Amino acid sequence: MGKSDFLTPKAIANRIKSKGLQKLRWYCQMCQKQCRDENGFKCHCMSESHQRQLLLASENPQQFMDYFSEEFRNDFLELLRRRFGLCKVDETPKGWYIQYIDRDPETIRRQLELEKKKKQDLDDEEKTAKFIEEQVRRGLEGKEQEAPVFTELSRENDEEKVAFNLNKGACSSTATSSKSSSLGPSALKVIEATASVKRKEPSHSSAQPKEKKKKKSALDEIMEIEEEKKRAARTDYWLQPEIIVKIITKKLGEKYHKKKGIVKEVIDKYTAVVKMIDSGDKLKLDQTHLETVIPAPGKRILVLNGGYRGNEAILESINEKTFSATIVIETGPLKGRRVEGIQYEDISKLA
Repeated sequence: MGKSDFLTPKAIANRIKSKGLQKLRWYCQMCQKQCRDENGFKCHCMSESHQRQLLLASENPQQFMDYFSEEFRNDFLELLRRRFGLCKVDETPKGWYIQYIDRDPETIRRQLELEKKKKQDLDDEEKTAKFIEEQVRRGLEGKEQEAPVFTELSRENDEEKVAFNLNKGACSSTATSSKSSSLGPSALKVIEATASVKRKEPSHSSAQPKEKKKKKSALDEIMEIEEEKKRAARTDYWLQPEIIVKIITKKLGEKYHKKKGIVKEVIDKYTAVVKMIDSGDKLKLDQTHLETVIPAPGKRILVLNGGYRGNEAILESINEKTFSATIVIETGPLKGRRVEGIQYEDISKLA
């Protein structure tokens, strides 16, 4: 009978119940004791040890509640961080943030493409910066060279004839005197006229400004190419802190639909923590649920996309037919520049 009782389903079930955690409804948090069923839990609640533990907890209930809360928080976050691998848990000054890790292959592919594109853009910017630095260095080296000194053509003896050798190379006084004797008076007149014309032409002085002008125009051309690259470089994310946005999704109800808020924090480029202007509530929203806000002319805005991304500007005018605006840059090296044709989705009102 003993062996048969040991192998019965009821005996096996009792042994399984005695191991591990059972239903939480039969667990006493105060005593940290697990009961197998309702009868056991009832008997435990009537026991002297449980009553004594209740008396201790009643003297300082806040201390026990804080202990239980801290224990639950630490164990929960440890499980998320170390074992499950499904979420990213970060402790920030504003509190704990739990972010779900999306394992979708399409999302992973998009992230890899964005990282590859970002790395390629950085490489292009580094190459352009080195090229501009090399051009500037060459320009400075050209300026550092000493400018040639030009003197007036003169002769010590009025009777001595001056001759010029038009071939490459230098002419000596003896050679010129011997050659001048073989030339006729008409040839000497032609040579003297040519020399006077050459003296009047500031060849070196005129070539130097032209060279500088060419260098300056090349630098301007480089800057224009760089600016055109920036103007053409657009991203699929546009959220920036401290801009005013409007909620366009209806999933949150009529309370938040078409309401405005201020972006307080941007998470992973595509998600923002928005503080509602009316109620002060904070919502975590994707950029697809938001749209930009266009203020009245004369107000400050922030450029969110394109070549002028990150620059503050003043809204000058709005073209409702083309859904574009004209702005005047207020910050950065392009301060004071007037830009036309900026699309509505590329700018938003500043808080």
